[in-house]
Formats: sequence, structure tokens, C-alpha cells
Amino acid sequence: MQHKTVIIPSIDIMNGSAVQLRQGRDHVLDGGDPFERLEEFSLVGEVAVVDLDAALGKGSNRDIIAKMARLKPIRVGGGIRNEDTAHFWLDAGAAKIMIGTKATAEFCSVLPKERIIAAVDAREGKFVTHGWTHDTNDTVTDKIRELAPFVDGFLFTQVEREGMMQGFDMEAVNEAIRAAGNARVVAAGGITTTADIATLDRLGADAQVGMALYSEALDLGDAVAECLHKPLAGDIWPTVVCDESGKNLGIVWSTRESLKMAIRKRRGIYWSRSRNEIWEKGKTSGNTQELLDVRLDCDRDALRFTVKQAGTGFCHTGRRACWDSTNEFSLDELEAIIAERMSNPKPNSGTTKLLSNPVLLEKKLLEEAGELAAATTKPEARHEAADLLYFLLVAARKQGVTFADIQNELRLRNLRVSRRAMESKEARNGDSA
Repeated sequence: MQHKTVIIPSIDIMNGSAVQLRQGRDHVLDGGDPFERLEEFSLVGEVAVVDLDAALGKGSNRDIIAKMARLKPIRVGGGIRNEDTAHFWLDAGAAKIMIGTKATAEFCSVLPKERIIAAVDAREGKFVTHGWTHDTNDTVTDKIRELAPFVDGFLFTQVEREGMMQGFDMEAVNEAIRAAGNARVVAAGGITTTADIATLDRLGADAQVGMALYSEALDLGDAVAECLHKPLAGDIWPTVVCDESGKNLGIVWSTRESLKMAIRKRRGIYWSRSRNEIWEKGKTSGNTQELLDVRLDCDRDALRFTVKQAGTGFCHTGRRACWDSTNEFSLDELEAIIAERMSNPKPNSGTTKLLSNPVLLEKKLLEEAGELAAATTKPEARHEAADLLYFLLVAARKQGVTFADIQNELRLRNLRVSRRAMESKEARNGDSA
């Protein structure tokens, strides 16, 4: 079952650009660079990316969307009508794939259920396919009941309301939720206001929104803030602040206004209980925060901010975090030391020597990898693994690769459904010779 995400911004791509169509036919506006939209929208979680050309059988934006999948968690739809295409997107890093025309029990049952969303598009309650161009005799609720055992969720689009900015049919969404059982319903079409999104959230559905965001009729921060529940005295919510590796830096407080401002400016902006005002982290100290991600918890009564912390750290004492970490050490802290040596070389530093001598760095990497492979005891393996991790991070940072980049690469690999045989390059070359 999908985790509740409140709002899923949508990017529809045609001829390489983000666009918005009314009822799947009429071009209303050009949304510009899809990568800029992805950077903006991904702050609140997964983004839905739809290849309209592929959906309509008029081409493909595969290369663009594949690049987007490597940058941020996205769910991909449009023209996924065979297993090869489905596996391509699952291997390319799509968090989920949205299947419309080919959404049958037979087709969905051979794919990983937890990553499949059936796009059930309805016009006047009837299921439509092929980019909303072909009508069927199936009702949308019957289609949902048929597919519920084989998918993780449904994207339920009310085609006649799509792009019209005139609200959605709440009873139709309720029927879809009842038919879906444990599968999560995402509603699309006509969702325009924060009240719409809050209503859907209370019903147990997410909102996929495009036109209202592009036209600025709906503010992304407003949409998230509207779904907060059970504030503490003073209408504030506890906010856990984490760095890119997920390490907690501290706990602060947010109001609806500070949350909206944080999302709008993409900065660490909070509420000060002592000063009774909104404050921006680092505005005077220089220890600024770039806001990377915002999440509501499952009860909608707490927040988590993921930030890129600059300067000495988050805590007013000058430490990186508000908790004493004297006896702790992590790979991101090691990376920070390496990065500091890159910007401030020291003559007697081994790290500085490695960074300036690529031949030495290569030799040390090979040497330590060999010693780890040859280790026969736990102490040996522990020692050599620590050596290798250090040299690995030096080599990565030298090429501009961060620990967060490595984690993202591992995340993408974990999403692959097609696995390569575990064999050496020499073996592969020998097989093909």
C-alpha cells in the first residue's frame, strides 16, 4: 500500500516541453523546461511524469524522462503497453509506472505489484484508453475492482474535468476508494484549491495536480500546509530537520505560514517560539539551509525537513547537530573532511597528497581492494574495508561525486527488476570472444 503523500505534482511532456492540455486535447499552456519543473515540484515528494507523445502514439520523450528518473523519484506514464517498455522504466529508476491502455489483470500480474499504478481514466464514469481517445463500455469502478489485487494504486482521472479548473466529483472519488480496497487512489482532474486537496486527504486519497500549479491558482506550500492536523498551542507543529544522509540535526517548529514560505523559497525557514516570529536559518550566521524535501508524518501532525546544511552546522553552539555526537563518526563526516581538504589544501595532509597525485590514488585504491579481497579474519576485513572506503570517497570527491550521489545511484540500482549476471569483466569478455 502506498504511503500517503498529500499532493503529486504532474509534468506532462510533449515535444520535449512541459505542457498542459484541457481534457487531453486542447493545448492551454507551455510549462517550459521539464527539468526546472521537476526541481520545483520534487520538494514535496514523487512527481508524476507523463509522456503525452507516447500516450497518443505520436513519438516519445524517453531520453528526457529517463534523465529525470535519475535525478528525482518520479512515477512514469504514457505509452507503457508491453512488458519491454514496463521493464525499461522500472530499470531506468521510475519509482512507479502508470499503466493505462494496457491495464489488465493479465498484464499487471507479471509486474512487481508494489511499483504499479493503474491509470483508470474515466469520461462520464466510463473507462477510456489510448490517451483518452477510445471509449469502452466498462465502468471505472468495475475496472478498479478487477485490477485491485494486482496493483499498488490507481490514478483516477475525471477526463471531463481535466484542465477545466472547476472542481472534482467527490462522490466518484469515494466510489473509486471503496472499489480499490487497500490500493491507494490518486485523484486527478479539476483539483484546484487547497480545500480540494485537504478533502481528498481526509477521504484517504492523494491529489495529482497540474494545471492549478502551472497557472499559479494553487500554491504548493499552501497545499501541503492545508493538510496539517492537531497543532500544539500557538498553532505550531514539531519539525525534525535532517541532512542529506538522513542524520537528525535538530528539532524546530513550523507554522502554516513558515511552511509555505520555506517551500516557496526552498530554504530552512521556521517559527521562533522565543521571538514569536518567522526566522530563516543562517540569515545572520551564514549557516544557511537549502531545503531539499518536505514530508508530513502519517498522522499529519509533524513535519520532516531534509536540508543541505552550509557553514559550521545547525546548532547555535557551532556543532553540526543539536545532539552531542562526540563518540560518533559517519561517512558523511569523513566526506566533509575530504571536501575541506579540497578547498583548503594542507602540505602535510595525506588527503591533499592523494587529491594532487592521481597515480598514487589509483595505486592505493587497487592496493586496498586487493588487501580486502585477501583478508581472512574479521579484524583484517574491518581494517581493509575502512581503508578502501576512505580512498573510495577521496576518488569520488575528486570527480565531484558526493556521498549523496552514491546513495542515489544505489537507490536506482535497487529499483532495477532486470539483473545482470554476477561475473567478472574478464569472464564476459571471454564469453563474447
